[in-house]
Amino acid sequence: MLAIAKRTAIGAMVLVLMPLVVSLSGWQWQPGGNDNLLKGLFWVTETVTAPWGIFTSLIFSIWFLWCLRFRLKPAIGVFMLLLASIAVGQGVKSVIKDRVQEPRPFVVWLESAHHIDEKYFYSLSRKERSALVKEQLQDQTLVPKWLSKHWQFETGFAFPSGHSLFAASWALLGVGLLWPRRHYKTIVVLMVWATGVMASRLMLGMHWPRDLAMSVIISWLLVIIACWLAQRWFGPLTIPRQEQQEIDDRERLK
Repeated sequence: MLAIAKRTAIGAMVLVLMPLVVSLSGWQWQPGGNDNLLKGLFWVTETVTAPWGIFTSLIFSIWFLWCLRFRLKPAIGVFMLLLASIAVGQGVKSVIKDRVQEPRPFVVWLESAHHIDEKYFYSLSRKERSALVKEQLQDQTLVPKWLSKHWQFETGFAFPSGHSLFAASWALLGVGLLWPRRHYKTIVVLMVWATGVMASRLMLGMHWPRDLAMSVIISWLLVIIACWLAQRWFGPLTIPRQEQQEIDDRERLK
C-alpha cells in the first residue's frame, strides 16, 4: 500500500497545484470573459455532468481493462471496483455538501448583483432555485444563455466539487493502476483532462479553489484503498507480456 500511496500522492500534488496557485494569486471569479473559451470549458465539464459522466466512466473502465490485460473473471471484479470507487466518492461528496452548505460563487454574485440572499436561495427547493436563476438572468447580457441554463441545473452547494472528485479519481486511478505498466500517455491524458475539468468549475462560477483541493484529497484517499484492494483481491495487475506471449504460443501449438 505504501508504494501505491507514494505514486498517487505525486499525482494528487500535481492536481492540487492548479487550485493552489489560483488561491495564492488572489484571483476572484466574476461573470463574463471570452465566450468561446468558456463554452469550450463547458463542454469539458459536460464530460462529467450526468448523463455523460456515465459514458465517460464506461469508456475509461474499458480502456483500463484493455491496458491491464486482465482475464475475464478478475476483469469483471476490477470493473466493479473502479465504478464502486467513483460511486463512493460521489456519496462522500454529497454528505459533506449537506453538512458544510457552502454557496457557489455564482450564488454569491447573484446576492451582490441581484440582491438575492443566499440563505433564502438555499431555503428554496431545487426546482424553485432553478426558476429563480432563470428569472433573474432572462434579461442579463453579461451571462450567456447556455451558462444560465447550466446554473439552473447546478443549484446545489459548492464544497467539495463532485465534478473535480470524479475527474481526479479517474486520473489518480490511472496513476495507481497504469503507472506500473508504463501506460504514461494514458496517465498524461487523464491528468490533463482532470485539470481541465477542475479549471472549468472555477471559470464557470461553480466552485472555489478550496473545493477543488479538497476533492483531490478525498479522491486520493479513496484511490489508495481501491488500488490496494485490486492488488489484494486479484493479485498482480497484469500478466507480464513475455508470459502472455508464451501462453499464446502454447495455445497455437495445441
